[in-house]
Amino acid sequence: MIYTFRFILSGLTAKLFLALWLGQIPQAWAELPPLIARDVLFGNPEKIDPQLSPDGRRLAWIAPDQKNVLQVWIKTVGKDDDKVVTADKKRGIRRYFWAQNSSTLIYLQDADGDENWHAYGVDLDSGNVRDYTPFQGVRADVIATNPKFPDEILVRMNLRDRRLFDVHRLNLRTGALVLDTENPGDVADWRADDKLEIRAAQIRTSDGGTEIRIREDLNSPWKSWIKVGPEEILNFLDFTADGKGATLISSIGSDTARVVQRDIATNSEKVIAASAEVDAANVIIHPRTHIVQAVSFAPGRAQWTVTDPSVQADFNGIAKLNDGDFNLINRDDKDTTWLVDFTSDRGPIHYYAWERNAKKGTFLFVHQSKLDGLQLAETKPVVITSRDGLNLNSYLTLPAGVAPRNMPMVLLVHGGPWGRDFWRYSSTVQWLANRGYAVLQVNFRASAGFGKKFLNAGNKQWGLKMHDDLIDAVDWAIQQGYADPKKVAIMGSSYGGYAALAGATFTPEKFACAVDIVGPSNLKTLIGSIPSYWKAIRAIFDVRMGNVDDPRDAELIKNASPLFKADKIIRPLLIGHGANDPRVNQKESEQIVEAIEKNKGKVTYILYSDEGHGFARPENRIDFNARTETFLSECLGGRAEPLAGDIYPGSTAVVRVVGQ
Repeated sequence: MIYTFRFILSGLTAKLFLALWLGQIPQAWAELPPLIARDVLFGNPEKIDPQLSPDGRRLAWIAPDQKNVLQVWIKTVGKDDDKVVTADKKRGIRRYFWAQNSSTLIYLQDADGDENWHAYGVDLDSGNVRDYTPFQGVRADVIATNPKFPDEILVRMNLRDRRLFDVHRLNLRTGALVLDTENPGDVADWRADDKLEIRAAQIRTSDGGTEIRIREDLNSPWKSWIKVGPEEILNFLDFTADGKGATLISSIGSDTARVVQRDIATNSEKVIAASAEVDAANVIIHPRTHIVQAVSFAPGRAQWTVTDPSVQADFNGIAKLNDGDFNLINRDDKDTTWLVDFTSDRGPIHYYAWERNAKKGTFLFVHQSKLDGLQLAETKPVVITSRDGLNLNSYLTLPAGVAPRNMPMVLLVHGGPWGRDFWRYSSTVQWLANRGYAVLQVNFRASAGFGKKFLNAGNKQWGLKMHDDLIDAVDWAIQQGYADPKKVAIMGSSYGGYAALAGATFTPEKFACAVDIVGPSNLKTLIGSIPSYWKAIRAIFDVRMGNVDDPRDAELIKNASPLFKADKIIRPLLIGHGANDPRVNQKESEQIVEAIEKNKGKVTYILYSDEGHGFARPENRIDFNARTETFLSECLGGRAEPLAGDIYPGSTAVVRVVGQ
């Protein structure tokens, strides 16, 4: 059956009203900072993602229009002539960049979260907007631009075959789209050289390994250059300026992935930057010289290794502008002005323009000024030891203003699982801490960024040692006195959503409640419904998760699937999903809801008809988080800002309540 929640003097609101009337609000709540409105934390940013045109004359950024839909805006540098140049109707624009001609803005947009991106171009001289890739059911991604070819870009599309991405050459002036390089059937990614010619192909081999193929020019045959097994980390970044060498991220000969430069003909190699602790993270490469200028490493907070002496003074000067961790966004074609952003655990993202000649930074704006001056919570890097001796680089956030003892806690699990958590501003973390919860983020085994041994330690460990790491981290927090063992929730998106379901089914007594956002419940049906264009990377799932088509892995796959243990769920469970999710099909949530109902259990399930893998529209984000906030408060006892009414205005939520 379909239901909606009513909060006005019912449920949690009634409890809060009665507690206020009787003076029974917990003392710990009184010590917390004032509630931060969900609109501030999860609404649209005021301004975000500034980018300088290649000629340095104009600045672009993303900001809401009068209807609160994110659009691309531009202005002339030094003038107050701000204007919006796009007109997205509903979903909002989140991906854009300048074409090298400085007169065209490219943005990508999908339909309600289906991830079939179209590449649109805005001609700033005429104001016309053109869909360069107007093909239904086709995904387009821009893979290369080059200052030497200002009116051309290379686009990969699965137009010819939905399973494979070919490369097309797009003329921005005429809109002509010409097939440039055809996929032979196994290429996962492509790289262009300084002539804007595709000369490198990256392949995921049938055993889950990686192969890089190189060709001399567009008319030459492809030749296998490097081939490694699934245990290695290998990624082609860029060609050298002369096209005779390549910059790679590689773990060959090392546990951690380093930035190396390798000669194509001789295979001689030199290390550009490396860390014994973690893999290389952000790599800054000059767009014209193709020289690696700096590499970041993030064991806890990010640290830069400058590899090009010509920018050392710039990095030194930029570091003095703000005490957050910074990254280079983009630069003008003359390399005289850089745009940088700073992220911090306790404040909005700050954006600056850095003038290289004057060695001077100019503040531009923050992404959400309403966060300034608020009492936000500190996020601290911590290292937790797993039961078998692995170091789990993690982050602990404790609510501001209260004694950090025996608190309700949310274990917030990242997605991927081959992603990782970083030290940064997180609206979700600050929201939970503001409501009175300790927040623990764990880089469990299989998380990327901590070397190949740590990555491969998670192979075929979904629901096993990967889950053990999360349990060990919770036990650590309890032993340290931070967490109340009876008031720990598990929450996450994608793999984090799977982890929440695993917590509710595999260790049902451990967590007081669970929140699953777009998480898979059955690993076999997960793989059976992935997009056809994942064909080229399917093998990595076989290696790291288990092969759903191999009888030898059948028991492993079934035992790791929460769906088949739905009868074990005894704690409150909240599930959210987007109807158009191409990665984790809507069925993944609905089948476990049905299993819970069959077993006479309880669950609340919210479906958003215009979302995909996560909730992009602020109306839906705020709606789901309002429901999550109430859910956690009833489960763990933290604070909540009630949702006024059945649904947040503009949200497409459909709520199903089972067993309540």
